[in-house]
Amino acid sequence: MSFRHRLPVHIFRIAAFGSGFLTIAVFLMMLYLGWPLLSSGQFFVILTQEWRPGEGVYGIFPMLVGSFSMALLALCISLPLSLGTAFVATTLATRLMKSVVLAMVRFMAGIPTIIYGFVAVFLLVPFMREQLTGGSGLNILTASLVLAILIAPTMIVFFVSGLQNVESSYCLAVDALGGRPVQKLLYLQLPQAWPTIVAGIIMGLGRAMGDTLISLMVAGNSVDVPEAVTDSGRTLTAHIALVIAADFASMEFRTIFACGLVLYLFTVVVVAVLRILSAKMVREVR
Repeated sequence: MSFRHRLPVHIFRIAAFGSGFLTIAVFLMMLYLGWPLLSSGQFFVILTQEWRPGEGVYGIFPMLVGSFSMALLALCISLPLSLGTAFVATTLATRLMKSVVLAMVRFMAGIPTIIYGFVAVFLLVPFMREQLTGGSGLNILTASLVLAILIAPTMIVFFVSGLQNVESSYCLAVDALGGRPVQKLLYLQLPQAWPTIVAGIIMGLGRAMGDTLISLMVAGNSVDVPEAVTDSGRTLTAHIALVIAADFASMEFRTIFACGLVLYLFTVVVVAVLRILSAKMVREVR
């Protein structure tokens, strides 16, 4: 193979190793700066404590509750909408309608997050305040509704891919037997495409957990433990963005890296599950 043909291979190989090195370097940096918490055993303590800096308590438990509640609620809202959109695009829509729907999904995926947050502040927040939740309108439910729209394109792309990869002969057999589209979805497409469906759900959950701007702009950023979806809350990512500490040795500053480690470990779990599902899909194809 000539040098001209080997050059792209070497470039992609260097890029792959570079990406892996940067990922490891970021983890080592967080581990180094968060090591005082781990070595002293305070890391696991602050996971269960509340955030009360005036009393010298720097727990991130309210942020954990806020992050998981917003992400899970957004997933519950977005899942049926995303699955329904994918089902319409792959089964019920005409060719023109399918192209329009998928083009809109790709367009939504390209809209900056700040635009979603900006629109929510001026349209959704006043509606929630005056019609549904009362208060300021800045709460977990409001943020979850915006996050549901934000993660929908990612999930729809996965769902469409999974439904389209179902063996066409099986779909034709269902049609020949007089099966309805909904029956085809429930008894054929979903059982066949479940690894891709689960992968899309996991990716959507990870996207919701890792978002910063939406929670920062419309969740209220309260440091109290939320007791209802109409309460304000703060996520781990928003906490990292909001906490400013001049003393690098202070406990307040170290909690930033505790939040980072939790998010990093969550990402590792998400990637590991996706790898397992991908391997399972390859074995099923073979």
